[in-house]
Amino acid sequence: MSNSNNDKTQRISVSLPVQLTEELDKMVGDGGYRNRSQAVAQMIRNTILDHYEQSGNRIMAGTITLLYNEAQADLKPRLVSIQRNHIDSVISCLNVLLEKDYSLEVLLVQGPVDTLNKIVKEIRACKGVENCKLVLSSVLMPPIHEKKGTNNE
Repeated sequence: MSNSNNDKTQRISVSLPVQLTEELDKMVGDGGYRNRSQAVAQMIRNTILDHYEQSGNRIMAGTITLLYNEAQADLKPRLVSIQRNHIDSVISCLNVLLEKDYSLEVLLVQGPVDTLNKIVKEIRACKGVENCKLVLSSVLMPPIHEKKGTNNE
């Protein structure tokens, strides 16, 4: 699902009720889309991503964003432990300190969708985590390191 300028385009025809067409036109104007085609293409991409999120072994990249209260006993070590247990999927972590002992953390992740959803479930189960959301992309990160042999040649 790439979005490069070299992609070929195919014309399709869609019939919609008048009210839905009017709402689409309003969305095009409000959303900053150039035209209906761009808006519909974005909606289709989003729907395909939603579909991919349901397929367990598909490799996807994305972010896990969480909001938590650091004052909760043993929460920070538990979150670090979850990340270490999934170190092959958690690529990077950004932590921003907020007011009143709160932190906003963004994890950059890549791996099978079922693994990424498992990480989210483990984080949500932690007392003190107030919000945790996974956002996925169909475009993958390139490999950081590739093994060329058994002794890292």
